[in-house]
Amino acid sequence: MMDQPDQATTQRDPEEEVVHRALEAYYRTGKPPWDTGVTPPELVDLVEGHGALPPGRALELGCGTGTNATYLARHGWEVAAVDLIDRAADQAREKAAAAGVAVRGLHGDATRLDELDVPGPFDLFFDLSCYCGVPLHRRDAYAAGLTHRAAPGARLLMFGYGPEPLGNPTTEITSWAAGVTADELRDRFRGWELIDVTPGTNSVPTFWFTLRRDA
Repeated sequence: MMDQPDQATTQRDPEEEVVHRALEAYYRTGKPPWDTGVTPPELVDLVEGHGALPPGRALELGCGTGTNATYLARHGWEVAAVDLIDRAADQAREKAAAAGVAVRGLHGDATRLDELDVPGPFDLFFDLSCYCGVPLHRRDAYAAGLTHRAAPGARLLMFGYGPEPLGNPTTEITSWAAGVTADELRDRFRGWELIDVTPGTNSVPTFWFTLRRDA
């Protein structure tokens, strides 16, 4: 059973409010494009494939309705999961409970982990298009929060959208249009090594990034 969410009283700036409202709208309509209900093969390979990581402690950033947090828990991981949208966190708790697995679920901001009960250390961080939606001025805080909680040699598996031109419904928010690039991750994630970049199969530029915390 997932824990009840912690209620942070964070004051968001105008750009953060725009992102929050946009994310809420996706869940209100029931059509968040990143929440397919299917665990991506890239995560399955990391957990079950050749050279798979041994089960340890995992933190999912932007857990959505809990598909991947539940998957990790089913495979022996001790899982904490965070989502900014309370509606998503509610659905994630229901999914974990239905699966009969233990996941520590929290409603909160992935760029303000100090406000949540997720002290770490974690061996695995998973991010399915959370970071690429974070306003640019909050991304250093995101990286610092993970770095502070990373065990030596920890992995970060991140899916992100590449830069897109402004002017269409999915990139009307500046930070979303900026997307994420390998160069940005190398610059922001000091003390980590970017060990793999694999293009996604989407119709727009997407990438799977794998980073490893220095030992």
